[in-house]
Amino acid sequence: MTSGDARLTLNTAVTILALVALRLIAAAWTPLTFDEAYYWMWSKHLAFGYYDHPPGVAVVIRAGTAIAGDTEFGVRLVSILLALPMSFAVYRTASILFGGVRVAATAAILLNVTLMAAVGTLIVTPDAPLLVTSGFLLFFLAKVLETGRGAWWLAVGAAAGLALQSKYTSLLFGPAILIWLISVPKLRRWLISPWLYLGGLVALAIFAPVILWNADHHWVSFIKQIGRARIGDFSPAFIGELIPTQIAFATPLVFVLGAMGLYALFARKAGAMAARMLIGATFWTIVAYFIWHSLHARVEANWFAPVYPAFAIAAAVAANLTQWERRQQRVVDFCLRWASPVGIMMFALLIVQANTGALTGYRRDATVRSVGVGWRELADGIEAARVRSGATCVLALDYGTTGWLAFYLPKGSCVVQQRQRIRWVNMPEPDPKLLAGKLLFVDEARPEVWPYLKRDFARVERIAELPRKRGPVTIETYALDLLEGPKGEVLDNSPPPELD
Repeated sequence: MTSGDARLTLNTAVTILALVALRLIAAAWTPLTFDEAYYWMWSKHLAFGYYDHPPGVAVVIRAGTAIAGDTEFGVRLVSILLALPMSFAVYRTASILFGGVRVAATAAILLNVTLMAAVGTLIVTPDAPLLVTSGFLLFFLAKVLETGRGAWWLAVGAAAGLALQSKYTSLLFGPAILIWLISVPKLRRWLISPWLYLGGLVALAIFAPVILWNADHHWVSFIKQIGRARIGDFSPAFIGELIPTQIAFATPLVFVLGAMGLYALFARKAGAMAARMLIGATFWTIVAYFIWHSLHARVEANWFAPVYPAFAIAAAVAANLTQWERRQQRVVDFCLRWASPVGIMMFALLIVQANTGALTGYRRDATVRSVGVGWRELADGIEAARVRSGATCVLALDYGTTGWLAFYLPKGSCVVQQRQRIRWVNMPEPDPKLLAGKLLFVDEARPEVWPYLKRDFARVERIAELPRKRGPVTIETYALDLLEGPKGEVLDNSPPPELD
């Protein structure tokens, strides 16, 4: 490595460390989203499966809170730090596939300035461990290509198994790898090599506990998630959302570079065939599935997370290895120069807006309901009302409110979601004594209480309505209903609709 390459590598590492530090600051400032609070509750009772997802996100949160406690910072700590190995994997993959430090450094930095990586590691969801395992899957496949050694298939299998422990979407890497091997003549020998299948066994062994958990719980997690893939009525309206949401998640300039890089790889303007096909297969196989899915149902923007390592490498190819015509080159130069500042600015503005609402003049926006701004103050009011009323346990209708209540109420408070008990199957049932006394039901305020509460309890009394606020704006108002005299079981243990 030349002195220039060493300096570029050092500068890249310093830049990524600075971006990670910025996310850590944002993590300490920003209240939890309702999904994070929900997953935090999972982390208190680790298991090999949950109603919604495999256990990867719960393990990540448990590791962070073991270090920094049950705080917003602690919940997010390890997730944010996963950007470091993710960046290493993408850096090494780009270096192996396309040669040179510059393309590797560009890929690592461009990935980190996307909102998919910046927000996707800050806000802890299954996409955080999925991003890093997807990066390492690409890296190990690149090592197979570089070395020709079959033992690297064991590493590929380990990465695939851990990706499956993160999110079931990782199943799509299987056909992507198969397409890559078939498409490149010199790689077809692996189809009859035992190493490929030993790697598959490694992946299966790592994923097996999730399968066993599902087998013990009526396959509920598989049914719930695979049910999203069912072919429904043709509805092309959702496909129009794909590109705008990905422009936002990739940030506009990185999106332009990535799109140009994918075109360059397709047109054979850069890289050897095997390298081009690896990026193309891992990107387009997953994207093709989501395009098909969007013809029948909505595809959430974050579902594209596993293609982002490959997309960042494609963007780096466009920026560094492709010969463009003069006008196109000006576009590339502009995007490369401003991609990082624009990405960082978008991230900072998003965090400021989510926490304060100042950028929209303190009006409501898309972030207000999902980010728990105002919940600490609201929880203080709920706890005061609970103490005054003598309630022994707090009930909630949905998992998001349950998670927020559990996180922001005093530690050890009895908080229970009354319905959808399958979500809490890994947790011990609450003490029956706590459910036998007065109960405080917390839900968004409605003109009338839920009819089933009047049916199931002898006395229902609204004792307070409390606002959750962001600055001067009331995000939502919560009603506090005191319940007494249950006429039957307090908790509804009916099976989820997936098992009906």
